[in-house]
Amino acid sequence: MARLKCAVVISGRGSNLQALIDACATPSFPAEIVNVISDKADAAGLKRAQAAKIPHRFIDPKEQGGRARFESALDEALIESGAELVCLAGFMRVLSAGFVEKWRDKLINIHPSLLPAFPGLHTHQRAIEAGARLTGCTVHFVRSDVDSGPIILQAAVPVVPDDTPETLADRVLTTEHRIYPEAVRLIALGRITVVDEVVRIDGVKPGKTSPFNPVPGD
Repeated sequence: MARLKCAVVISGRGSNLQALIDACATPSFPAEIVNVISDKADAAGLKRAQAAKIPHRFIDPKEQGGRARFESALDEALIESGAELVCLAGFMRVLSAGFVEKWRDKLINIHPSLLPAFPGLHTHQRAIEAGARLTGCTVHFVRSDVDSGPIILQAAVPVVPDDTPETLADRVLTTEHRIYPEAVRLIALGRITVVDEVVRIDGVKPGKTSPFNPVPGD
């Protein structure tokens, strides 16, 4: 079976990119990374792509002269690479509604909270300040509203009394590295569909808990 062609779009260190690279290095994994694109020239993730011998490039937003031209260049690069799925991994720009709609249900993101709780930035600090007992991470299809869209997978992480934003971020990130490749795997296998803006996973009954956070009797 042909492997799903994925592009990964980054802005920084690329730790989730590395998790995807590691998963795709397994011969049985049903997806491959065909391009890594960054809007930052010094993004460490570009070095990860280079080390893995994956095509990669930097698109300079300033050189493009505005969001519309940057997104046009990004779209062209994705199409040229043959990408069938676009994975945002620490990409720190808000994409326009037009771009999102063009890549509808082919554009996914990972966010470090249990959406719809704590969208946006500073999620770990906000979770601690809110007294949350659980936080976590979410893989979702991208929609024009920031950190919205049909949820593919989630995993919960406990917030402990002595947590700082840094310690909590480290534990959540470890979980991100587990669920992002799994979401890509499910999509590559054709097990994901979106019905009325709700994700259905073939073989999993609606209402069942995430395989990453099973509950007794589930």
